[in-house]
Amino acid sequence: MIVDKAIYRNGRRQTCGDLSDELDSLRLHRDGFLWIGLQDPTDDEFALVNQELHLHPLAVEDAVTGHQRAKIEHYESSLFVVLKTLRYIEATSDIETGEVMLFIGDRFVVTVRHGAGNPLAGVRQRLEALPQRLVHGPMTVLHAVMDSVVDNYTVVDREVRLDLEQIEERVFASSEGGDANTIYRLKREVLEFRRASQPLTDTLALFMDPARGHDVSEELLPFFRDVADHLRLVNDHVESYDRLLTDVLSAHLASVGVKQNEDMRRISAWVAIAAVPTMIAGIYGMNFQYIPELHASVHVGTQEVYYGYFIAIAVMAGACIGLYRAFKRSGWL
Repeated sequence: MIVDKAIYRNGRRQTCGDLSDELDSLRLHRDGFLWIGLQDPTDDEFALVNQELHLHPLAVEDAVTGHQRAKIEHYESSLFVVLKTLRYIEATSDIETGEVMLFIGDRFVVTVRHGAGNPLAGVRQRLEALPQRLVHGPMTVLHAVMDSVVDNYTVVDREVRLDLEQIEERVFASSEGGDANTIYRLKREVLEFRRASQPLTDTLALFMDPARGHDVSEELLPFFRDVADHLRLVNDHVESYDRLLTDVLSAHLASVGVKQNEDMRRISAWVAIAAVPTMIAGIYGMNFQYIPELHASVHVGTQEVYYGYFIAIAVMAGACIGLYRAFKRSGWL
C-alpha cells in the first residue's frame, strides 16, 4: 500500500496530486522531487506506480519478487537500491530480516519496504525537519534511508555482543559449561547478520568510486562516507563474533569431552571397587563343601565359633577401602 507521497520544493513538503502531472511539472521547472513510500505493495498497487513513473522492468521484477541481495544497480537513467533491514527480537534473541528498496530517477524517489523491520516513517519526519538537506534532491533520501538501516545494524550489533558475552560466561565460568544449541543458534543469527551487511559494504564502495561516475554531489559525499565507515565497523564486529563463536563452540565441546572422561573414570573406579566384594562373594557363595577357611572355627568356652565368613568380610572391606583411597589420591574419585 502507499504509505505516504509528497512533493518537496526548496526542502519544503507540498501535497501531491496526480503522479504523472506532478512529475511532468517537476521536470519542466527543474525544482524539487517526488517521494512515494510503499509498504508491502500488491502487484496492482505497484503496477499503478510503475505506470506513472515508467520504472525499469528488471528493477520492478526484483522489487515485486523480493528476497534480493543488497545491491546498487544502474538502469539507464534510474538507480535501483536494495538494502537488507534487521530487527532484533528481545524475547527470542532472534534477528528478523526485511528489505527496503529504492527507485531513484529524474525528479522522483520511490521507497518500497518489505517486512516489519526498521520502519521508515521516522526517516521522512527527520528529513522534513531539515529542509537544507532536502534541497539536494533524491540522493538525500537515499543517504537518510541507508543511514537509518546502518544505524539499526549498530543496535543489533550491540545486542549480539551482549548475547555472546552471556554465552562466554556460561561456557567458561559456569559449572554447566553452556549449551551447544544456544551457541549454534547465535552463530546462525550472526550469519544472517553477515549476509545483510557484508554485500552492502562492497556495493557502497563501488557506488562512491569517482571512476565509476557516481551521481553523488560533493555536499553529500562525506555523509555517504560516514555511512560506509559505520558499516565497515559493524562488519569487523560481525567477523570477530563469528570467529569467537567458533572458538567458544570448540571450547564447549572440549569441556564436554573432559567431563565425559571424568565421569568414565569415576564409573571405572567404582566398578573396580565393586569387583572386590563381587569376587569374594562369588567364591564363598559357590556350592562347594570345601572352601578355604569356610569351616574355620575357634572354641570360646563351651561354644564353637565359626569365623571363616568374618575373615572374608574383613578382607573384602580392607580391599575396598584400599582401592577407594588409591582412586581418591589419583583424582579418579
